[in-house]
Amino acid sequence: MSDLIPLADAHCIPRRGAEHRLPEARVRELLPQVPGWTLAEDDRALTRTFRFDDYYRTMAFVNALAFVAHREDHHPDLGVHYDRVEVRYSTHDVGGLSENDFICAAKADRLVGPSAA
Repeated sequence: MSDLIPLADAHCIPRRGAEHRLPEARVRELLPQVPGWTLAEDDRALTRTFRFDDYYRTMAFVNALAFVAHREDHHPDLGVHYDRVEVRYSTHDVGGLSENDFICAAKADRLVGPSAA
C-alpha cells in the first residue's frame, strides 16, 4: 500500500504468512490514521466500539460493514448490541495486524463519519 493513498481508498490484498504481519513501528505509523481505534490483544488486533441511537441504525451499520467486508474479502469479528457494535480486526493468516486491518478500519469509519465514537 502506498502512503499517498488514504487508507479508506485503498483495497485489501490477500496476505498470508508472518512476513505480512506489520512491525510495531508500522503499526504506530498507521494508528493515527484511524482515530478512535485502539490496539488490543498484545497489539495483535484493532478494536473500536461504534454507538448508535437505536437498533435500526446499529443493524444498518452492520449490514454496510458486511458489504465492505465481502467486497474487500477481509472480515471483522463483531459484537452486536442494541445501540452499539464492537468491531475487531486482526489478520489470522499473518498472526496479527496487517495493512488490511487498517484499510478496513478506515472504511468502517467512513461509513459513519466522526460522530459514532
